[in-house]
Amino acid sequence: MERPSLGLPSLYSISVQVMYACTLLLCYLTGQLLGVDGGGDCQLMVKSISGNVYQAGDVVIGGLFPVHMEAPHPEMEFKRKKVNDSCKIFNQRAYRWLQTMIFAVQEINSNPGLLPNLSLGYLAADTCLEVSTTLVAAMTMVTGQDVSLADTDCGSAPTVPVIIGDARSSGSIVVADTLGVFDIPMVSYFASCVCLSDSWKYPLFFRTMPSDAEEAQAMAKLLLLLGWTWVGLVSADDDFGRFGSQMLMEALRGTEVCVAYHEVIPKALFQEVAHQNITDKQWIANDAWVTYGIGKSLYADVSQLRITYNVYKGVYAIAHALHDMLACQPGKGPFLNGQCPDVRRLQPAQIHHYLRRVNFTTPLGERIYFDQNGDPPASYDIINWHVAEGTIQFVHVGHFVSYQGSSGKFHIDMDRVVWGGGNRHMVPVSVCSSPCPPGTRKAVQKGRPVCCFDCLPCAGGEISNEIGSLECVRCPERFWSNSNHTVCVAQQVDFLSYNDSMGMILSIISVAGATLTAATSSTFLFYRHTPFVRANNSEVSFMLLLSLKLCFLCALAFIGQPAVLSCMLRHTLFGISFVTCISCLLSRTVVVLVAFRSTLPGKNLMRYVGPIQQRLGICICTLVQGLICMLWLTLAPPQPAERAIQENQRPKIILECAMGSVVAFSLVLGYIGLLACLCLFLAFLARKLPDNFNEAKLITFSMLIFCAVWVAFVPAYISSPGKYSVAVEIFAILASSYGLLLCIFAPKCYIMLLRPEKNNKKHLMTR
Repeated sequence: MERPSLGLPSLYSISVQVMYACTLLLCYLTGQLLGVDGGGDCQLMVKSISGNVYQAGDVVIGGLFPVHMEAPHPEMEFKRKKVNDSCKIFNQRAYRWLQTMIFAVQEINSNPGLLPNLSLGYLAADTCLEVSTTLVAAMTMVTGQDVSLADTDCGSAPTVPVIIGDARSSGSIVVADTLGVFDIPMVSYFASCVCLSDSWKYPLFFRTMPSDAEEAQAMAKLLLLLGWTWVGLVSADDDFGRFGSQMLMEALRGTEVCVAYHEVIPKALFQEVAHQNITDKQWIANDAWVTYGIGKSLYADVSQLRITYNVYKGVYAIAHALHDMLACQPGKGPFLNGQCPDVRRLQPAQIHHYLRRVNFTTPLGERIYFDQNGDPPASYDIINWHVAEGTIQFVHVGHFVSYQGSSGKFHIDMDRVVWGGGNRHMVPVSVCSSPCPPGTRKAVQKGRPVCCFDCLPCAGGEISNEIGSLECVRCPERFWSNSNHTVCVAQQVDFLSYNDSMGMILSIISVAGATLTAATSSTFLFYRHTPFVRANNSEVSFMLLLSLKLCFLCALAFIGQPAVLSCMLRHTLFGISFVTCISCLLSRTVVVLVAFRSTLPGKNLMRYVGPIQQRLGICICTLVQGLICMLWLTLAPPQPAERAIQENQRPKIILECAMGSVVAFSLVLGYIGLLACLCLFLAFLARKLPDNFNEAKLITFSMLIFCAVWVAFVPAYISSPGKYSVAVEIFAILASSYGLLLCIFAPKCYIMLLRPEKNNKKHLMTR
C-alpha cells in the first residue's frame, strides 16, 4: 500500500487539477486553429519540463519523480507566464528513486549482452507531487522538449515511447487516461491503487509495485498461517485507511478469520500508540502504518529501498522488452505479415506488446513478469519489531512471494520473531473459541461471528478425525464410532462361539454327557445277559441311550457361527432326538403299566406291548416329528440372520438362526411337550409298583425334571439377549438330557457296578 504522505487526494482536488491540464491542451488546440500573439505558432504558456534530467540514447525512456513536494500555484487566467514558479521542499527519498533510474540505465548500457548495439537514454522530470505538473511533464515528454508544437508531426515516433512513473496512484490515473490516447505505456513504481488493475480501463498501465489488494491478501494469509482467527482492525481516518480496511475485510471474507471490532481513529492516535509503547499486543501492519510518526530509523531507510528497487525493476522490464524486440526474426514477428519492430523508430504500441510478455530474472535473482492486469508478482518483506532498552530495532524475519497461479508462500524464521509482550518461544493465540478437537464438531453460537462456536461431541455412529471439523461423518454400514468418536471401527459381531468361555463350558458339558451316555451304553452292553438288564427291555434301553447321546450332541450344533446347514440341523436334530428319547420312555412306561395290570386275573394285555409293538410305537412317534421337521425345512427353513441390538449405548450385530416359521417351531416343541406330559401321566399311574422294581418312579421323576426345565426355558429364552438366548436353549437341552440319563440309568448302573448281589431275578421279584 502507499504511504500516507503519498495517499490519494480528494475527488474534488483531482477534478480541479485535471480540468487545469485539459485547459492547457484546449488552449494549444485553439491556438493551432486561430493563431496566438499574431504568430503562426502556438506557444504553451508554461515551462516545457520542470527540473528535467536528460541523457540521449537510441531509445529514451521517461521518468516521473516527485523530487519536490510542493508545486507552485497554477496561473488560472492563462494570460502570462509566471516567474519564479519553481517547486519547493526537496524530497531526498524521491531523489534516490531518480538516481536509481539513472544507475539502472547506465548498468544496462554497460551490459553488451542485454541490449547489443543499442543504447538507452532517459528524460526524467520533477512532478512536484502535483497532478497537473505530472500531466504536463508527461505530455511534454511525449510531444518533445521544445516549447513550440507547431512542427510536430503527428505520424512520427514520440520522443519518449514509455514512461517510468508516476509515484502516486492519482497521478498515474490521470497520466494513464491521457496518454492512453497516444498508446504510451507506463510502468509505475509506487502506485498501488486496486483501480489501476482494471485492464479494460487502463490497458497500457504496468507497475512493479503490487496492488493494495495483494497486500491485503498477504495479510489475510498471514493471519491464517499463524492461526489467528479473532482479530481487531484499526485504520486511519482517511481514504487510504478506509480503502485498506475495506480490502482487508474483503480478503478475510469466506475465511475462518473474524474481525472482533473495527475502529477508525485519527492519525494522531497512531503516534500516541508508538509513544505509549503498547507492546503487549501483537500488531500486524503495512510499512506506512509501522513507520508513521516514528521518525527516522533503520527500517525507514530500508523500507525506502523497496520503492527504489521497484524503480530498478521497472527500468529492467523495459530493457528486457527491448531485448526481446532485438531478438525478433524477420518474417516471424508478432505484427502484420510477421514484421518485427524497428527499435530505432519505436512505436509505443510495439513496446506495450513486448512489455505484456516480458519474463526475466533480475540480477538479484527475483523473477519479474506482468499478469493480464499489468500487475507484478506480490513480494513483501516481513519485518519484526525488537524493543530493547527503549530502542526499537526492525529485524527482517521473512518474506512473502506470490507468483501467478499460486496462492503465495511465506518464508518466516520463527526463531527470530519476538511476539507481543517479548515472548520468543510461543506463538500467541488469538481465537474466540479454541479449535474443536477430533471427535467433536463446531456449533456456531447464536448471534455471534462464525469464529465463536461451541464444540459438540459427535453422535453415536459418527466421527470427526480432524481439528475444527464442521460436521461429523457417519460411519459406513456395519461400522461404529469408537469411544472418542475419531475412528470408525467394525461393529462387534456376537454369537455363541467355541472360543467363548461360555461356549467352551457348554461344549465340554455336552461332550461329557455324550461320553457318560456312551459309558452307560457300554455298561449295559457288558451286563446285557444279567436279569437286571433283561428285565428292563435291553433293546429299548439301547435305543434310549442312543437318542440321549444324540440329545447331548445336538447341543453342539447350536454353538458356532450360524450357517445355512447348521441352522437347519439345530432344531431338526433337537426335535427328532428328544421325541425318540421320550418315545422310548413312553414305551417303557406303557410296558410297566401293562405288566402291572396284566397280573390281575382275566387280563392278558402283554400281547399288545411286545417288542414289535414297542419298536412300532417308537417309530411312529418319531416319524410324526420327522414329518413336521420336513415340512418346516421345505416351506420355511431356518436361515442365518443378523439382528442389531444396543449394548452399553453401542450397537452390536447378533448372528442367529431365524426360525423361518414360528408355527413349525411351536409344533416341534409342542409335540415334545405332548409326549412328555403323556409319559408323565402314565408313569404317575404306575407309581405303585413293587419297591424294588421302581422303573415307573424313575420315569416319573425324570419327566418332572424334564417338564420343569422346559417350562422354565420359555421365559428365560424370551428375556435373554443375543447369544445368551442360544445358551439358555443349550442349557435346557443339556439339563433335560442329564436329568433323563441320571434319573433313569444312574440307579441301574449303581446296582450293576456296586451292588452286583442285587442283580438277580429273586431281588427283582421281591416286593
